[in-house]
Amino acid sequence: MSEPTARPFSLPAEIAGWYGTGAILAAYALSSFEVLSSHDRLYQVLNLTGAAGVAWVCWRKRTWQAFWLEAIWAAIATIALVRILFS
Repeated sequence: MSEPTARPFSLPAEIAGWYGTGAILAAYALSSFEVLSSHDRLYQVLNLTGAAGVAWVCWRKRTWQAFWLEAIWAAIATIALVRILFS
């Protein structure tokens, strides 16, 4: 049985993927240099939206390990953001 091939090029998915990469790196850098903490909304929003963007590209390209990493990353950010918003 052959593995399904990646889907054709999608400009919106590519843009989301590049945004996602930048957002995750920005969150990491801002946290590492103590500009933001994990308790800041912006930090969690960058992680959530970044992971979602990269996950979309991974889904389209059938890179399952990276997809699940990003899906779980987004889920963690969602839970943290909800806790921040409702605490």
